[in-house]
Amino acid sequence: MTKRLGIAEALREAIGEEMERDASIFCIGEDIAVPGGWGGAFTVTLGLEKRFPDRMFNTPIAELGLFGVAGGAAMMGMRPIADVQYGDFLFLACDQIINNIAKMRYMSGGQIRMPLVLRAPVGATGRGSQHAQCTERYFIGVPGLYVVAVSTAYDAKGILKAAVRNDNPVMIFEHKLLYGSKGPRAESGAVDATSDIPEEDYTLPLDRAAVRREGSDVTILAWLLMAHYAYQAAEQLEKENIHAEVIDVRSLAPLDYESIGTSVKKTGRVLLVEEGPKTGSVSAEIAAGILERFGEHLRCPIRRIASPDIPVPFSPVLENAYRPDVSRIVQGIRDLMRY
Repeated sequence: MTKRLGIAEALREAIGEEMERDASIFCIGEDIAVPGGWGGAFTVTLGLEKRFPDRMFNTPIAELGLFGVAGGAAMMGMRPIADVQYGDFLFLACDQIINNIAKMRYMSGGQIRMPLVLRAPVGATGRGSQHAQCTERYFIGVPGLYVVAVSTAYDAKGILKAAVRNDNPVMIFEHKLLYGSKGPRAESGAVDATSDIPEEDYTLPLDRAAVRREGSDVTILAWLLMAHYAYQAAEQLEKENIHAEVIDVRSLAPLDYESIGTSVKKTGRVLLVEEGPKTGSVSAEIAAGILERFGEHLRCPIRRIASPDIPVPFSPVLENAYRPDVSRIVQGIRDLMRY
């Protein structure tokens, strides 16, 4: 038996099931447990304050303190799920995340565990430069952190469950246009990321990519919203007899070079698609890794499609021009097929 859920619903269900399973799990964040509220900024925790009134904690708008409390609780044997309203606010907590949460298990020689889940919504959705960045790029190089990006409801539930049960800190990035939230939190331009969710318990690995579409001509690597755009582009190009393989990178740290390499060896062409500036990006790291490991299998240079190196514009017209879209991906693949 399965049921159709969106990402926000799948995350909510996963959190509820895990809290039922393990009394050491609690949620902490901004406006996540306001009676009659939205359930956080994007409805993920809606109604959980009624089921778990003693384990749902609202915090002030003070991210450094939020993650300090969560990290301390994790060190003492609890399993916090901590989230910020927007991924941009993670910068305010970087001292705790980078200098304490990510390092503590290593610095203690494994004596201290850090079972902490950090959730963050990202992506441009008409909210301006300080509420729109894709911040995963800043954390993939921090030793000690798992960094994952969920693009479907099935992945969201399975990955969150795996993250909660892991003894290391896991950062989960979620795109605002993929939540599938309803009512006052419905997003203009949202993309359907619903999935059939099985009734039985399941988890997904934190270190594996997912092949969303098989192909033989070119490998497209993307995640979050861009994974959906890449799939749409591949479907269009099938009409031109171009067979694109779409890989949802999903695990950004560590990167699944086994799955990536299998595809690259088959196609010899690689297109990386990322929302966010190209300089210092996740796609830059992946491109370097592919060149080092599988360079001899490439038929042509790796191509990257990303946002320009500017802050996210507030104007809807400029925002749409800023963010890569399906047409740019289609043209990028056509350009690669000339080789």
